[in-house]
Amino acid sequence: MSIASTFKQRIMIQEHFAHEQLPPELDPLEVDVLKARIKVLLKERDACLVSHYYTDAVVQEITEETGGCISDSLEMARFGSVRPEQTLLVAGVKFMGETAKILSPEKRIIMPTLEATCSLDIGCPIDEFSEFCDQHPDHVVVVYANTSAAVKARADWVVTSSIAVDVVKHLEEQGKKVIWAPDQHLGRYVQKQTGIEMLMWEGSCIVHEEFQAKGILELRKVFPEAAILVHPESPESVVAIADAVGSTTQIIDAAVRMDNKQFIVATDRGIFYKMQQAAPGKEFIAAPTGGSGATCRSCAHCPWMAMNGLQNIVDALENLSPEVFVDRQLMEKAKVPLQRMLDFSRSLKAQSLVQA
Repeated sequence: MSIASTFKQRIMIQEHFAHEQLPPELDPLEVDVLKARIKVLLKERDACLVSHYYTDAVVQEITEETGGCISDSLEMARFGSVRPEQTLLVAGVKFMGETAKILSPEKRIIMPTLEATCSLDIGCPIDEFSEFCDQHPDHVVVVYANTSAAVKARADWVVTSSIAVDVVKHLEEQGKKVIWAPDQHLGRYVQKQTGIEMLMWEGSCIVHEEFQAKGILELRKVFPEAAILVHPESPESVVAIADAVGSTTQIIDAAVRMDNKQFIVATDRGIFYKMQQAAPGKEFIAAPTGGSGATCRSCAHCPWMAMNGLQNIVDALENLSPEVFVDRQLMEKAKVPLQRMLDFSRSLKAQSLVQA
């Protein structure tokens, strides 16, 4: 990607911010009233609520209180696909709603807002990405889950951050050449772990890109016993100083597994809700961000995830909208690389059980 293309993406992201509408602050009584209404509506609408780790704590609370799922985007979609309810309310960003629709095409998928998107999705438009892939027909196309249904449909594999290294190692063992998209930082992490050369799409997450090694190391001077936990969407210099690197679920698992009592966490602060539940006797400290330029509004919390609130969850359930629609042919194409990853993941688990 050229400098001009990168600048264009920054402008697109700023335009999305210009129309951003964050939920208002609620007092405890308002929270209780809205939660009670959501519980009633979920039953009336035969609906299930699933939420991402990066949504605000109050959204995660009502998800748990109603028997829903808090997880990464793929597990949210998988959970919804096996639930008996015919309506799935996805609290997250748009590509997550699309993934849920791909895995549950017969169900109604609604979201609190369709305006909530992702810089990785914005930064990988299907027309430009398809042209890039067409220029390298001898390469296997591997895309991160944080992409549109159209980009997934163009791919050979869809991966999450937890399985990306395993998939690329598998392809490297087969002698395949790889196109990786869209997150360049995760791509470089995978490349370093596998040793494979990849053609890289140069997208990035506006939250993780703001973490800086210098600031984290300065913070560690204040908390010298703290372990540093890093999501691989972070810059290479930040990954290099980590005590543990992993997906959202892997970061939570590391906090439970490691002996440290304090952790500096370089990912979206929304994850703290589940981390504090999983390891209640430990302290979690938000890693500092750079806070400059077009991404200064990230502040270690995705502004699009923050668009999910109790009131627009109520509105979505009352109106059964906004609803996520994906073209049927596109869904069928996008499900192929998604299913390929799911099957590969099951085979890895089966192998680990045999080895155990």
